[in-house]
Amino acid sequence: MTANSHQAELVSVVLPTYERPDLARRAVESVISQTYTPIELIVVDDHSETPIQGALSDVTTKGIESVQYVRHTENRGVSAARNTGIEASSGDYIAFLDDDDQWDEQKIKRQVHQFRKSDDTVGLVATGIKYKSGNMTRSGLPTLRGDVTRELLAGEPFVQTSAVMVRRDPLLKIGGFDEELPSWNDRDLYIRLSRQCKFEAVPELLTIRHIEHGDNQIRHDLEQKRDISYPRFESKHRPTAAEYGRQCERRFRASLTLALARSAMQNGYYGDARRFYVRSLRFNPFQTDPYTRLMAVIGGPYTYKPARKIVRKVKAVSQALSLR
Repeated sequence: MTANSHQAELVSVVLPTYERPDLARRAVESVISQTYTPIELIVVDDHSETPIQGALSDVTTKGIESVQYVRHTENRGVSAARNTGIEASSGDYIAFLDDDDQWDEQKIKRQVHQFRKSDDTVGLVATGIKYKSGNMTRSGLPTLRGDVTRELLAGEPFVQTSAVMVRRDPLLKIGGFDEELPSWNDRDLYIRLSRQCKFEAVPELLTIRHIEHGDNQIRHDLEQKRDISYPRFESKHRPTAAEYGRQCERRFRASLTLALARSAMQNGYYGDARRFYVRSLRFNPFQTDPYTRLMAVIGGPYTYKPARKIVRKVKAVSQALSLR
C-alpha cells in the first residue's frame, strides 16, 4: 500500500511510559480522541513498579483498531521502549507519543494527509509544538523540509519525537533508535533517517508538550552526556558532516559542545559550562548565543542567577504582550 493510494493506512502509535500512570492516561486519551482511523496503540511499560495496564484498564478505547500492552522485564530506557513498540507495530506509519505529552485531535489526520500529498521520497512529517509550563506557553513550528541532513548536522533545531510521524520502511531500514545513547537519541534518529528520505511538515500546533519545573525528563545528566553521548554521537556523525565540507563539520562539533555547555549551565556546573562554551566558539566563532551565555556564567552563580531572572522577566513581559 502506498501513501498516495488514499486508502485508510494503518497508523501505529508507540507510547513508552514509566512510573507515570496519570500522565500516561492523559496521553492515551489524546490518542483515543483522534479523528483519524484506523489506529493501533502500543503502550510499552518500561518496567514500572505497578504495571501500567492495570492503571489504564478503565480507559475506554472505542474507535481504536487495537491496543497492545507490552511490559519490559527490566527498565531499559526510552529508546529501547520505542524500539519494542516499533517491533510490535504493523502500521504503514508510526507515530511516537511520550507519556507526558498529548495531541490535538486532528494531529494524525493532518500528518497522514500531508503524506498523501507528498511523493514516496518523504519519510517523516512533523507538526508544530505548543509548550506549556504552568501559566506560561510558547510554541514552535518545524522549519526544515526536504533534504535536511546538512541542517541537522549543523545543529539546526527540530521538533521532539512526539511531533513526528514516520513512514515504516525507512524507519526499519535504519534500525530504529540507538539504545546506547542516553541522550540526543531523537537527533541521532533524525540524522540517520534524513539520509534515507526527505522531511515534510504540517505548520500547525498539533502537539502539546508539558514542561514541569524540576522534571528530570528534561534535565539530562551531564556526566552521561559528556562521557557517553558526546563521544558516541561524534564518532557516528562526524564523518557524515565532513562529507558536506569543513564548515559543516565545524558547525557540527560546535553544536555538540554547545549542547554540553547548556546542560552544564542548567545543572550548576559553571566551570564546565564556561569551558564548553569556549570550545564551541573555537569551532564556530560566528555564533551569537554562546557569547551571551558565556558572560552569564563567567562569575558562576553570582552572574548566572541574576541573568536568568532578567531573562524570565523579559519572557513574561513578551508573553503578556503577545496575549493582548
